Amino acid sequence: MKKILLSLLAALALIGAAGGARASEGGYAWDKFPEQKTIDVASLQNGAKLFVNYCIGCHSAAFMRYNRMNDIGLSDEVIKKNLLFTTDKVGETMKAAIDPRQAKAWFGTNPPDLSVIARSRAGSGGSGADYLYTYLRNYYRDDTKPTGWNNMVYPNVAMPNPLWELQGQRIAKFVEEKNPHEEGQVTHRFEGFETTSKGTLSEHDFDEAVADIVAYMQWMGEPAQHTRTRIGVWVLLFLAVFTVIAWRLNAAFWKDVK
Repeated sequence: MKKILLSLLAALALIGAAGGARASEGGYAWDKFPEQKTIDVASLQNGAKLFVNYCIGCHSAAFMRYNRMNDIGLSDEVIKKNLLFTTDKVGETMKAAIDPRQAKAWFGTNPPDLSVIARSRAGSGGSGADYLYTYLRNYYRDDTKPTGWNNMVYPNVAMPNPLWELQGQRIAKFVEEKNPHEEGQVTHRFEGFETTSKGTLSEHDFDEAVADIVAYMQWMGEPAQHTRTRIGVWVLLFLAVFTVIAWRLNAAFWKDVK
């Protein structure tokens, strides 16, 4: 078990380093994830709903149990009724619905576990949440790829767009430019997206939905983060008050000593 955990941590470190390297080499700029979503209970609940509807079909979250969603205000009854698609027990971990052998045959690799994906993707371009928020919003149709999809943030991505019904379909427009430093070489500059079919959500609502999913994934990576932060603030306040009291007691104790 120890070797498995060490291997997992090493893999996550490599993924994070790779993400940082891509950002530092001038890749696609990451958008800023709206951090307030991580403390908005309604956003976290909606993110949990979207996660189990659009992500858990292929991806697992093996380090998260369904009943941990109690921490974001979802009762066991609500979880059983609306969120249990791959098991019938709220105490089970969030396993993927797809068979790993089928996933490898279809995508060429097994979809990664998403338990700590928001923490592992941090790089010099921003936080892991920034990466995911940008990545999920920058898919486009590309008929030259096996899945028919590509991504500006992760070129040649193996995963098709899981949210295309919400976002709609679009193509990326590139402009050819001659490389001034290399004669005969041509570069392709990204000019924007062109919508070919509309989704069920407006652009604003889609961005909000993606932000909710990312907020849930960030919370899932460390559910006790905000509790730890609140406790830390109270500890610091206590230490500050205690320091003043200790200083005054020390002064009172030594005032008659010559």
